[in-house]
Amino acid sequence: MTIGLDVCIAIISLAVLYYIFIINRDISAQWIAGSIVVLSGGAYLFFKYIPATKGKKKMLPSRVVKLVLLDDDGTSVKEWYIQGETSVLIGKSSRNSEADIDLSDTPYASLISPQHAVLNKASGQWFIEDIDSASGVGVRKRNQSKSSKLEIEEPSLIEAGDLIYIANTRILVK
Repeated sequence: MTIGLDVCIAIISLAVLYYIFIINRDISAQWIAGSIVVLSGGAYLFFKYIPATKGKKKMLPSRVVKLVLLDDDGTSVKEWYIQGETSVLIGKSSRNSEADIDLSDTPYASLISPQHAVLNKASGQWFIEDIDSASGVGVRKRNQSKSSKLEIEEPSLIEAGDLIYIANTRILVK
């Protein structure tokens, strides 16, 4: 459909140029009409073929390198480096499954599912997803005072400074 529109615009432009420069002999009309056709054609081509980037947020590569387990006072208890990984399972390790981020020794371990959440890296960004846990996953974005509970199997972008809640366990994204 756009090819037909392009052809139609080209034919009309050529017809106008033919009339102005071949049939019409008024020099000032030739300059004015020629300038209008050239400028409008250039503007059309510019806006049609130059991709619009205004309003689109460019996704920058994530600077997330580790996760930090915090105690009730906000003190660092344990750290996990995730740089170079593409997927990280958060939960409790057992004989049947092994979690990359093992929270089985945390105070709220009884509220944590063996496969509670997963972090996946896509397009240079980290996303967290609740994988049908019993007690849920929350995320508090940096510079915000409230956390939001994730919907099951709905990925949510996480960035450095965000706080992840696995049951009542807090993990700082760094």
